[in-house]
Amino acid sequence: MNTSWIKVVIAAVFEVFWVIGLKHADNFATWTGTVISIVVSFYLMIMAGRKLPVGTVYAVFVGLGTAGTAFSDIVFFDEPFNITKIILILVLLAGVIGLKLVTKDNVKEGAES
Repeated sequence: MNTSWIKVVIAAVFEVFWVIGLKHADNFATWTGTVISIVVSFYLMIMAGRKLPVGTVYAVFVGLGTAGTAFSDIVFFDEPFNITKIILILVLLAGVIGLKLVTKDNVKEGAES
């Protein structure tokens, strides 16, 4: 996995933070963390999109963010466990992994950033 894909994964982690922040932020500190997470998330996604196909970057970003947010709701916020939801999230993750596997990186040797 090259650094562009790592940026997509980190961007998705920050997406989970800001999506949760949009629901649960209630003071200056939590809103500040939410805004910082938005900026970091989109910056990393944009940087990855310079080296990888934008459509694939966005699909992977949203897919990982969606799965991370749904799992976080179950683990941290007492969302009821629903086997159908888990199966559908796993199908989504299978699609995201498939997109990553079939996408050719546009990064030249030595030019990776």
